[in-house]
Parts: sequence; C-alpha cells; structure tokens
Amino acid sequence: MIGAEKRTLPVPEGLEGERLDAALARMFGFSRTRAAELIADGKVLVDGRAVAKSERVTGGAWLEVEMPPPPAPVQVVAEPVPGMKIVYNDEHVVVVDKPAGVAAHPSPGWDGPTVIGGLAAAGFRISTSGAAERQGVVHRLDVGTTGLMVVAKSELAYSRLKYQFRERIPEKRYHALVQGHPDPLRGTIDAPIDRHPTHEYKWAVVAGGKPSVTHYDTLEAFRAATLLDVKLETGRTHQIRVHMAALHHPCVGDLLYGADPTLAARLGLKRQWLHAVHLGFIHPATEQWVEFDSEYPADLAHALDILRAEL
Repeated sequence: MIGAEKRTLPVPEGLEGERLDAALARMFGFSRTRAAELIADGKVLVDGRAVAKSERVTGGAWLEVEMPPPPAPVQVVAEPVPGMKIVYNDEHVVVVDKPAGVAAHPSPGWDGPTVIGGLAAAGFRISTSGAAERQGVVHRLDVGTTGLMVVAKSELAYSRLKYQFRERIPEKRYHALVQGHPDPLRGTIDAPIDRHPTHEYKWAVVAGGKPSVTHYDTLEAFRAATLLDVKLETGRTHQIRVHMAALHHPCVGDLLYGADPTLAARLGLKRQWLHAVHLGFIHPATEQWVEFDSEYPADLAHALDILRAEL
C-alpha cells in the first residue's frame, strides 16, 4: 500500500485484557470501527499471528500494524451560519454564541456548518496557528451544545489563549437540565474520562482515563428534571454529558447517553439540554479579565416553560 507504514511495538501493561480493536484504538487514536477494519483486512498481527478483533490482548504481546496513510486534510468551507451571533470582536479575539447543529471546526465525517466556516463567510480573519481545519480554535463545544466560544484572530491571541485553557484559567459555566434530582444538590464529580470501550462515538468514565472534574449546583427543580449550574475544572470531550450520565442523571434529550426519549419528545427537544452560559478569560492583548454571558435559545427556554407549568 503506497503511504503505508508498519509499526511493531508491545501492548502496554495497562491494556492487559482489552479487546484487540479497543487496544488499537487506545494506542493509535483510531476509531473502533477503523481498528476493526484494519484487523479484518489482515493489517494487524499479534505475536506474529492474525486474530479476531474480539481477542483479549496480553500486556507485552507484540503488535505488528500496517498503518493506513494519513487522511487527506479537511478543508474549511466558508458557509454562513444562520443564528450564530457575534458577542464581541476586536483585532485579537472574536466571541461567538454558537447555535445548535454547528460544529466548532471541520472534521472527517462532518459535512455540516462550522463556526470557523461561518466566520470565514462573514469575512473574519482568524489566526493561522494550529491545524489547517482548526485555525484559531482554542476550545470547542459539541455540535448539539449551544453557547459561548472564543476564537483567536491573531497569533498572539492563539498562543496565549491556548496556554490559558491548558492551565485551566478561563471560567466556563454551563446550565444543564438533567433527568431526575441529583443527590446531593451540590457536588463535585471527579472521575477520569476516555473513549468508550465499545461505542465509537461515545466517551465514558474509564479507569486510567484523563483526569476530569465537574462541579455542579442546583438552580431549579421540577417534577421530572433539575436545572443545574455546572462549572468545568477540566475540558474533556463530552465531559458534562458523560459525568451526568455516570450519576444516572443524563442531560435531558441526550439520547446518546441514555436520556429518556419520551421526556425529550414531551419537551420538544431534539438535542441535549446543555448551554454554555458564561465564559471568562484574560484578554490576550490587554491582559484584563473579560467575561460574557448568553441567554437560552428558544428550544431550551420552551422546555423550561413546559416544566414550570407542571409545578
């Protein structure tokens, strides 16, 4: 195969007992589906022999993997994003209020609108730092999550904002409507997160995952759900969704993480009820603390109106 690369290396002891496809995904950053395809195509040997994707690996076993060539770079498409609001803009940063159904940046498998594409269509110049499809992006929101994001426009802003997010300096607060009533009413979830062991598109609380800390406080309780104020100490993919699901209180409407579809339908929700309501950070040029707030979009506000009417 042109562009293919062979890797030979031992299975880390920490992956002892994992399925082969899961171990490959963890070791190389593949999706579980891609790992399974490589195994089925005979591109993976364990101690010199081909085995099934469900084979449990042994720590120290030697893997021979014929790596696929890198994917073609994803291109940014300048496309207007209806409903995306510019909350703040200067020569260094732009703060946007992202609507639902919009990704932060292009990625393989996503052909819908993006924040970066929307800014390009509106004529914004953003930082050229970072991967081509992620230029200017220093943090992200899920496609179905609405609210505040900051994007770097200058190279100075990119480097300083990346540092801030890495050091957990910015204040990121969300409001989340979750099923049931968390007990205690205020708490901290300190549980490591990594890719789900069997589901390609999910994340999960996994022993040995990346440290992840979420603080929550009750704002309002309803018969079937509770509105929480959530503050992130870390910023893992799907962190709030994973942590609340681990408490058996998934975000209302979050069908990927086990939410009740009948409740979502009754409230008219077609996505998780999760909104990035507040964002604060040190301005990369002025070095002054700046902060911004966002109101609920119509679908989330409507769901709350229905719940309040039932009290």
